[in-house]
Amino acid sequence: MRNARISGTGGYLPENVVTNADLEKKVDTSDQWIQDRTGIKKRHIAEDSETTCDLAEKASRQAMETAGLGPEDIDMVIVATTTPDRIFPSTACLLQQRLGIHGGAAFDVQAVCTGFIYALSIAEKFIQTGAANNVLVVGAETLSRIVNWADRTTCVLFGDGAGAIILGASDKPGILSAHLHADGAYENLLTVPAGVSEGYENPAFIEMKGNEVFKMAVNTLGRIVDETLDANNMQKSDIDWLIPHQANIRIINATAKKLGMSMDNVVVTVGEHGNTSAASVPLALNTAVRDGRIQRGETLLLEAFGGGFTWGAVLIKY
Repeated sequence: MRNARISGTGGYLPENVVTNADLEKKVDTSDQWIQDRTGIKKRHIAEDSETTCDLAEKASRQAMETAGLGPEDIDMVIVATTTPDRIFPSTACLLQQRLGIHGGAAFDVQAVCTGFIYALSIAEKFIQTGAANNVLVVGAETLSRIVNWADRTTCVLFGDGAGAIILGASDKPGILSAHLHADGAYENLLTVPAGVSEGYENPAFIEMKGNEVFKMAVNTLGRIVDETLDANNMQKSDIDWLIPHQANIRIINATAKKLGMSMDNVVVTVGEHGNTSAASVPLALNTAVRDGRIQRGETLLLEAFGGGFTWGAVLIKY
């Protein structure tokens, strides 16, 4: 059987760091308030000259180097992002050109914070069918471009960054299952109410009804955990690592509790990164792979919840 297995990971965070103390000087907030409600201590913010593609390129080169692959080995590029460099070409095409990759398909996926989960599932299907052998899958964001830095309820939450993986064909187990969902009925709870077709009369800033989003995220992620385990005839104890979307430490804690999992087996980067949307899960994965926590043969549950609403999970034998 043709499996899709991770052969390399990479990540990149902008050098510019904004701490909670920095935000105290801009809006009516405090380090204690932010940490108590979100677990976030700091976030990385791209310089004005840095684009989403810049961040994606650095993460991608690291992933390719880890996998031992050159540009000629990559059949497809998928970039999950809500903050593309341009309306078109896609950030994936811009990234493909930067990396010297030619000819294979390249496209963006927009599912906000669940974008990387969606992209990973799409890449798996291309590999399973034999349409691709090595796919570069990236989650990259410059969310700081759509943050209202005068809104104390949202500006404390978000950061910029990029994470990348190489998904390759293998006879060894890799992605065991993927589960994707969405429900547009909740679009008004987490949105940027502006765009090309609707126009830009409204500011292009993130708007969020925090309490409602929190409740939906906790309940929805609990269900996706059950769905994933049932689909694989697994018990909660079979999961070695939970790698969740890094939005809020309280949501992460609730999901770990649902799994009956110690926080020692949950990869948590929200304190250092903030919510980097589509970059969140691959950045967390790369962090835990590079510091030696995650080892080959272990079972990983990746999950995310984002605007749309979208949500999903991927179960992986690493």
